[in-house]
Amino acid sequence: MTQTSAAARFDLPEPDAFTRPYWDAAAEGHLLLRRCRACGPAHHYPREFCPHCWSEDVGWERASGRATLYTWSVVHRNDLPPFGTRTPYVAAVVDLEEGPRMMTEVVECEEGALRIGMGLEVVFRALAGGDLVVPVFRPAVAG
Repeated sequence: MTQTSAAARFDLPEPDAFTRPYWDAAAEGHLLLRRCRACGPAHHYPREFCPHCWSEDVGWERASGRATLYTWSVVHRNDLPPFGTRTPYVAAVVDLEEGPRMMTEVVECEEGALRIGMGLEVVFRALAGGDLVVPVFRPAVAG
């Protein structure tokens, strides 16, 4: 008996009914955030409640897609599939214009050009073998 199994993947999110709007918007090239209607702040990652006041009165809103680089690390080795085939890559934390911090990846930027506070803009990368796209950031285009 021959058993076939796909290689384990560690980069594929598992959308559910709650996060489906986030992933659908990403597929259309839009980054969504959640904003609390009770106390006001936006937050990310998407949650069904406000992490500030615990209110469940939160809704989706489209983010500007602009951010600044807070910190980063260049990953030269990652043994989890499929990350090893993409090394080196820049794992980063960015401050979104709307306020929340977001873990992401910086693309289209040489390691030596990275600077704390540099302007970034969201772009979307399709995940190989998956039907999803994920938000990543690149240096903002002046203009």
